[in-house]
Amino acid sequence: MRRLLLLLTALALVATACGSDGSSTPQDAAAQATEAAANITEDQDATDAADGDGDSDAEAMADEDTEAAAPEADTASDDGPTCGFGDDLTVESVEIAQIEGDERDTNPSALVGAHPDFPEPLIDPDAIISGGPPPDGIPPIDSPRFQTAGSVDWLQCTEPVLSLVVDGDARAYPIQIMTWHEIVNDTFTDVPVTVSFCPLCNSALVYRRDVADRILDFGTSGRLFNSSLVMYDRQTESLWTHFNGKAVVGSLAGTELELLAVQTTSWENFLRQNPDGIVLTRDTGFQRSYGRNPYEGYDNTSDNPFLFRGDLDERLAAKERVVSIGIGEETAAIVLDHLIDEEVLTLNVGGRDLTVWHLPGTNSALDSGVIADGRDIGTVGVYLPAANGQALSFTRNADGTFVDAETGSTWDIGGVAIDGEFAGTRLEAVEHLDTFWFAIAAFEPDTRIVQ
Repeated sequence: MRRLLLLLTALALVATACGSDGSSTPQDAAAQATEAAANITEDQDATDAADGDGDSDAEAMADEDTEAAAPEADTASDDGPTCGFGDDLTVESVEIAQIEGDERDTNPSALVGAHPDFPEPLIDPDAIISGGPPPDGIPPIDSPRFQTAGSVDWLQCTEPVLSLVVDGDARAYPIQIMTWHEIVNDTFTDVPVTVSFCPLCNSALVYRRDVADRILDFGTSGRLFNSSLVMYDRQTESLWTHFNGKAVVGSLAGTELELLAVQTTSWENFLRQNPDGIVLTRDTGFQRSYGRNPYEGYDNTSDNPFLFRGDLDERLAAKERVVSIGIGEETAAIVLDHLIDEEVLTLNVGGRDLTVWHLPGTNSALDSGVIADGRDIGTVGVYLPAANGQALSFTRNADGTFVDAETGSTWDIGGVAIDGEFAGTRLEAVEHLDTFWFAIAAFEPDTRIVQ
């Protein structure tokens, strides 16, 4: 019966989106129905519903929908070429000691509405709208499990992963997992982090989750702002915009998280650059169709974003892929197609000279129904163009490496010199965002376009 109700809900959404006024295209309707159905049917497993003590307002809201049966796990990406291991593979698990978040405060929760004790919100709370699921209906990963990179046999070479390096510790978070969970609360030795991915705005951002003397952990609120993920912290249940790491409504309104540089790259690139790295596994405690993309065709530039309430900046198509870089008071957005044509760009943002690289060989996670079959959009790297105090200028070689004109050293897309005078040196990565134009334009309307 529940499955029938879910199907009827999805069909009703299609009917609504395809109303007689002609304002919505069939593509818009399909995108909305796919998103809503995915969010509704992929709620937390019944076996997970007993976790936690049920004290928070978020948990109380989520409990109403925890009876949904989990779908069969999918191995959609297991059929193609994989990288980096032999026939006799032994999975090597890696235990990571996690820094847990602090206890829940007694303050009012922004998840249940405005409260006179809250500080002034940074945005209009009415602009934060429901995306369908309840808090944590898209379940974050709070106890991430890892395996050694060399023991992975379920990722194809060109599949996208988030590559995060903190104090030399390299970890990959496969997009095939992040698509279904959106948030991972993790720890690098003494650095607690939140890894977040928003499929609707095509953006991945990583933040430190320690604020002053408090350790936070984050969940999915089930709400959207400018068609972007809205997170909540479990300690105060304030609402945070994933796109800029700011608490916008609730007790912590005005607080901003520290951003860490993360790169979306191919599994092959990560493995080659970090053979001793570790990888987030599918052993998440949930059953999901890992490897499949529930947002098939969502990065079609002719379609509008899902549940976007506002004026679109028509300087570019809403879903044009851009590389956003913000330094100081300036934000620049490089049109990805332009960067693909140029291979290497030199530009100045916020008074800083930068080198921006592109390398083919990474799939789009939002194109095909199977992530590993997505079209090639490549990998972007943004760096300060200097090493050991020497300014450098770069070009891309035919073999996919990069070379500096000053010493002839060879560099990989991760910004590490693999040969020459600077061998072993890592360029300083600059935080950047691979995203859709509508998202950066909504949050940073004065963004300069580079095309």
